[in-house]
Amino acid sequence: MPRLNRVRPVLLSLLIVLGLAAEAKRAHADEIIVAGGCFWCVEADFEKVRGVREAVSGYTGGHTANPTYKQVTRGGTGHYEAVKIVYNGNQIDTRRLYDLFFRSVDPTDAGGQFCDRGESYRTAIFVQDGAQRQAAEAAKAAAEQELGRKIVTPILEAGAFYEAEDYHQDYYKGSNRVLTRFGPIRQSEAYTRYRKGCGRDARVKALWGGSAAFVN
Repeated sequence: MPRLNRVRPVLLSLLIVLGLAAEAKRAHADEIIVAGGCFWCVEADFEKVRGVREAVSGYTGGHTANPTYKQVTRGGTGHYEAVKIVYNGNQIDTRRLYDLFFRSVDPTDAGGQFCDRGESYRTAIFVQDGAQRQAAEAAKAAAEQELGRKIVTPILEAGAFYEAEDYHQDYYKGSNRVLTRFGPIRQSEAYTRYRKGCGRDARVKALWGGSAAFVN
């Protein structure tokens, strides 16, 4: 009997460890990484989606470790401006997120997105496993069929994801004042003016019509 009493705590500890490992695996699976031009805009769009816990701006797809914003936008790092979307798989599934992604960008443009040109502003989906690849391929095929045009957005294997600098996170709702060509204005207002001036929503609406995501 004393021996049994010693074994029980060990079994309990093992079950707890296994439970934590399963939870960690599940949490890891509930994230996707996409690149859709300016990461401020992708972050702002997907944080509106029910079931999305957070969207984090960052850099991925390149060969430079711990890149800075200046390095990435200057070119030569191979990185995309990307967003890690963390979500509750019980509320929204991976395929639905990819469908929304395609309909929130111009996936026919290989040179960037809207007014932002260059390698860091290209579109891409970075998959972490076979299930994500299957969902991404299905979403891409459906989007291509709907548009009747070739989609150039690649589906790539995910690599290291580097979070962008703090001032890029949640830029769209920031309250700090920033200096722009309009003078010093609140960060959130600067974002709104940038998005409209870049023609993002207008192009998405013209391309996708009634299927356009995140466009009023």
